[in-house]
Amino acid sequence: MYARITAVQATDNHQLILTFDDKEQRLFDIKPYLTTGRFAELRDLKVFKRISVAFDTVEWKNGLDLDPEFLYDKSTEMLEPSLADVEDLTPCIHEVELP
Repeated sequence: MYARITAVQATDNHQLILTFDDKEQRLFDIKPYLTTGRFAELRDLKVFKRISVAFDTVEWKNGLDLDPEFLYDKSTEMLEPSLADVEDLTPCIHEVELP
């Protein structure tokens, strides 16, 4: 499987909520990499949050990017939908007949 990122959301805790082309959402924690080379620039939350999808992966405005397969392998599956998806959920009302 070739991982393709279709959406990204940066959190205040230096984590990325990644949505892949199969609709799977995963959480990537970048904190362990913030002492490596130019990735140290991302310690500034304003710089970190300037991220977008570029082609099939993510790219920061300062030109840094990460391989989508690396992001997939190093991220964890999200069991709860992100806040961005909550507005897409339609409430369900079930009528129950009482005896």
